[in-house]
Amino acid sequence: MGDRSAADAGADLSDADRVRAMLDAATTQLKAITEALRRLEEGRYGRCVDCAKPVPEGRLEARPEAARCVQCQASRERRR
Repeated sequence: MGDRSAADAGADLSDADRVRAMLDAATTQLKAITEALRRLEEGRYGRCVDCAKPVPEGRLEARPEAARCVQCQASRERRR
């Protein structure tokens, strides 16, 4: 049964698991937005929190809460 799709795996989640996952995602997004607003107030919005280089405008349009440039975000994800 190793050929299960993601939809099949999702069907196994209980309602409580789905609610918990949605709450976790919403909490993470709220934290990112709050931090972005703080950077905006401090005049640091649009600058990477790791290297201080500008975050590309297209990235900010797609993800206004983005805290890192593409290179630093990719490095961070590789370390996980």
